[in-house]
Amino acid sequence: MSFFISFLLVLAFGSLAYLGVESGYKLMFAAIIPYVAVGVFVFGFVYKLIDWARSPVPFRIPTTGGQQKSLDWIKTDYLDNPPNKGWTVGRMILEILTFRSLFRNTSMNLRWQDGEPRVVYYSEKWLWLFALAFHYCFLVIFIRHFRFFMEPVPLLVQGAEFFDGILEIGAPRLYQTDLIIIAALLFLLLRRIFDNKVRYISLLSDYFPLFLLLSIVGTGLWMRYFAKTDIVGVKQMTMSLVQFNPVIVDSVGAIFYMHLFFVSILLIYFPFSKLMHMGGVFLSPTRNLPNDSRMKHHVNPWNPPKKYHTYEAYEDDFREVMVEAGLPVEKQPEETPETKAEAE
Repeated sequence: MSFFISFLLVLAFGSLAYLGVESGYKLMFAAIIPYVAVGVFVFGFVYKLIDWARSPVPFRIPTTGGQQKSLDWIKTDYLDNPPNKGWTVGRMILEILTFRSLFRNTSMNLRWQDGEPRVVYYSEKWLWLFALAFHYCFLVIFIRHFRFFMEPVPLLVQGAEFFDGILEIGAPRLYQTDLIIIAALLFLLLRRIFDNKVRYISLLSDYFPLFLLLSIVGTGLWMRYFAKTDIVGVKQMTMSLVQFNPVIVDSVGAIFYMHLFFVSILLIYFPFSKLMHMGGVFLSPTRNLPNDSRMKHHVNPWNPPKKYHTYEAYEDDFREVMVEAGLPVEKQPEETPETKAEAE
């Protein structure tokens, strides 16, 4: 059900943009909605990060996968169990750039052996490979799109375009990331459809961003390779958006507005979805804390002040009762005239 609802939602968004543009509401889809989307994205993203940064983390709770630093003759796994900030930074860099934890992903399967069912775990690298491919392709495509927002075009953008289309296939030149990102998104979607275990735990929030990203990539590819969109007109419109003086170019077709509307939906949806892992990974206490609990005494700064009742004070309160009960005391009760007379 989540699959069909997500598909219908994205289809409805595309139809809304097409009908809106054909009905004459081009300014709405070309300027007003994109401005609102950028505002929601920036505000929501910053709000989320500030909210997470202010959350108390009184204890060291890093996820570890190796031997903690202890005795000299025991080999320490510094990356999987970082003892200080330096190793923690190294671990974070590898996690962000190479998805190191996902590389060790395993899959469980039930197999029959000698007539009995057995649970078998095996390494699964395909998810890591396609996830890594998707993220890097998305980054390259994001950088390439700065051509439409900047004049002159920076060298970084030109370099990304050159290496992305270095195979020089077709006209216009085929970008390799266009094919790879489609393959990666389809793998992530089909994995949720055909893997029973993954499908069982998949929700609307899992399918919807995949369909949305496929729609963004699909409309983008359609404009570049099939629809022959007026690129000069598109750049004129995007530059006018950056300069806060939006203009409408009549030669730009409805497919561009659909593409822009899908991007706007993604920007609005982003801060309130699982996609916020882009910013959250930097603030995750299971990743950004060293595991030094055996070397440092960490005191929870949010604990209320404690009132201690020492044994000396306890004995002062109950000394006489303790003496009467025959319990040993460190300090004998002071003699009074009454106790002295009783003793005599």
